[in-house]
Amino acid sequence: MDTLHVVELSEPVAGFVSGKRQLLIDGEWVEAASGKTFPIYNPATGAVLANVAEADAEDVNRAVRAARRAFDRGPWSKMTGSERGRLLWKLADLVEKHLEELAELESIDNGKPVKVARVADVPLTADMFCYMGGWATNVTCTTTPWSLAKD
Repeated sequence: MDTLHVVELSEPVAGFVSGKRQLLIDGEWVEAASGKTFPIYNPATGAVLANVAEADAEDVNRAVRAARRAFDRGPWSKMTGSERGRLLWKLADLVEKHLEELAELESIDNGKPVKVARVADVPLTADMFCYMGGWATNVTCTTTPWSLAKD
């Protein structure tokens, strides 16, 4: 066992990992239709981190139907690009706010040093949400004419 990669978990992360890991479908945490779970291992130690719900075709179909309903009836499809971009920036802020917890989770999930997750993985994730949030107003592939001068 490589003790350099063993992370002592903070209370919030230990609580999260030890909790029941279900599927998020239609805005609710649910068991897999089959009731099956599978173990997730810490690659640095081989220890079981958690047992998570094992989705099958029925679960995927339920999730797709729920996503379609949410898109058709929910607020996302009615938002402007600017509103969507602001939500992505808010998500980036939340990633930064919870950097330590997310770095711990990334470390135990991938077996990498928490320092790497802290200085690279998590900040780059936040940066990507910011970047994509900036593109939310440009998804039509059009440009805004800044010059109104005529030839």
